[in-house]
Amino acid sequence: MNWITKFIKPKIKSLFEKKSSKIEENLWTTCGCKNLIYKEDLESNQKVCPKCGAHHKLTCKERFETFFDNKEFELIETPLPKEDPLNFEDKKKYTDRLKSARKLTGQDDAVLIAKGKVQNIDVVVGSQDFRFIGGSFGAASGEAFIAGAQHAIENKVPYIFFSCSGGQRMMESSIALMQMSRTALAVNELKKKNIPFMVILTDPTTGGVTASWAMLGDILIAEPKATIGFAGRRVIQDTVRETLPDEFQTAEYVKDHGGIDLVVERKYLNTTIGTLLNVLLKKQEAQAKQDSNVTVDKSLQAAS
Repeated sequence: MNWITKFIKPKIKSLFEKKSSKIEENLWTTCGCKNLIYKEDLESNQKVCPKCGAHHKLTCKERFETFFDNKEFELIETPLPKEDPLNFEDKKKYTDRLKSARKLTGQDDAVLIAKGKVQNIDVVVGSQDFRFIGGSFGAASGEAFIAGAQHAIENKVPYIFFSCSGGQRMMESSIALMQMSRTALAVNELKKKNIPFMVILTDPTTGGVTASWAMLGDILIAEPKATIGFAGRRVIQDTVRETLPDEFQTAEYVKDHGGIDLVVERKYLNTTIGTLLNVLLKKQEAQAKQDSNVTVDKSLQAAS
C-alpha cells in the first residue's frame, strides 16, 4: 500500500490541482488595482476594469470591433518590406522575434489598417498591437501607416489612428528612425488635401511615435491614465534633477499642460469622434462652397 500513498495519490492530486488552476486561470484576471475580475466582465466592458476604470490594452481587431459601427470593418492589405534588412541579432535573432510575435498576434506586423463607418461616416482607421515587440514602429509599420493615408486621400475620408507603442524598432536602427520623417510627410499630405487626421493615444504612447505622427493630429485624444511621453520618467528626472509629480506623463497631466485636446473613455470614443468629424466635415464643405463662390466672382469680374 505504501507505493499507492507515495506515488498514485500525489499523482492524482496534482492532476486535479492542475485542472482546477487552469479553470480558475480561464475565469479570472487581475488589474493594476490588485482586484480579481471575471474575464467575462472585463470583455463585456471593452476591457475596462469595472472597479478602477483602468483601460487595458486591446488587440488591433478588438480595437476595431469596439470602435466601428456595429463592429463592422474591412482590413486593408498593406505592403510588407524585407523583414530583417540588417541581419540583426542580440540575445535572439530578429527573425525569430518576428516569428514569435506573428504567432502571438496573428498579424504580420504591429500595425493593422481597416476601413468602416463611425457614426455612419466612412473612415480609415489604424491601430497598433503592443504585444508585437512592444508595438514598435519599423519599416512595415511605416508602409502600413502610409498605405492608410493614401487610401484616405484617394477616397477623401478621414484618417484615424490609435497609437500604442514603445517607439521605433531598435532592430531596424536608422531604417526605423527614417519612418518618423516618412510618416510626418504622409500627415502633411493629408493636411494639404484637407483630410481630417485624428490620433487617439492609448497606454503607452512613447518614444519616436510620440515624436512623429502621434502628436500631429488635427485633434489629439487620449484614453484615461494613458502614459504619453518621449523619454522615460527616470531619464527625465535624472536630467532635470528634480522630483516629478506622481501624475507626470499621464493623459490628464498632458492635457492640463496643453499637449492634447481631450481625454475620453473608451466607450465614448465612437460617439465623440463621430461628432467631431461631423463638425470638421461640415466646416470643410462650407469652406469649399465659399472658395467656389470666390472663384465664380473673380471669373465674372474678369469677364466684365
